[in-house]
Amino acid sequence: MFDLARSGGTDELVGNVVAGLPVNLTNDKGDTLLILAAYHDHPETVAALLEQGADPDRVNDRGQSALAAAVFRQNVETVGALLAAGADPGGGAPSAVATAEFFKLPAMAALLRGA
Repeated sequence: MFDLARSGGTDELVGNVVAGLPVNLTNDKGDTLLILAAYHDHPETVAALLEQGADPDRVNDRGQSALAAAVFRQNVETVGALLAAGADPGGGAPSAVATAEFFKLPAMAALLRGA
């Protein structure tokens, strides 16, 4: 399932969630399906997981959130979907805001400020 999140296998992944797979399933590093989809730049998978009830503020064992991952990858669509789902720009460590500042990503910082 984690490979499906990494590769953007949206239909198969969501089919498994509908069949009973926990939408907030985590791997041994605390990465959720949502975090992996966001980090590996699959906005359609992120949107589908959010529609299935994925927690947009869940963090992995390093304190990283899906929103911070999307900011790091500079994916406007994914950042927008996560913000629309209620993701906290200040959540996690480093937060999405801190990630935008550290990596000097002004467009991402502006998106977060507008949320």
